Amino acid sequence: MIQEFKDFIAKGNVMDMAVGIIIGAAFTAIVTSLVGDIINPIIGLFTGGVDFTNNYAVLSGEVPAGASLEEARKSGASIFAYGAFVMAVINFLIIAFVVFMLVKMVNRVKAAAEKPDDVAPAVETGPSQLDVLLEIRDALRK
Repeated sequence: MIQEFKDFIAKGNVMDMAVGIIIGAAFTAIVTSLVGDIINPIIGLFTGGVDFTNNYAVLSGEVPAGASLEEARKSGASIFAYGAFVMAVINFLIIAFVVFMLVKMVNRVKAAAEKPDDVAPAVETGPSQLDVLLEIRDALRK
């Protein structure tokens, strides 16, 4: 049973999957930083710095006026945090688009690597072996 487990682990698919998960975790950090540190501030410029994260509705309980979402949550009131959900949806759409663009780029590079070189100049070859043999035959007949 131990040998079967070793064989299973040593298979290429399991190792490829493990590498993919590790790279995926590192890639998640890069995409999250790209969205949070670069793309969202640019979007904030166009929307006038609108951030929906702190938008909420109080369902029951008391919340001080002008309190942030965290303060409202700490007060123990029942709140409907629709702004955090809206921002999560916006972030998801941005991340999905960035991942789409990266996959599209990787597929383009992969296709270019697999494409045969069409740029190689055509090599001018002499007569074929059959042509040479026919010439020899004709010369011997004379």
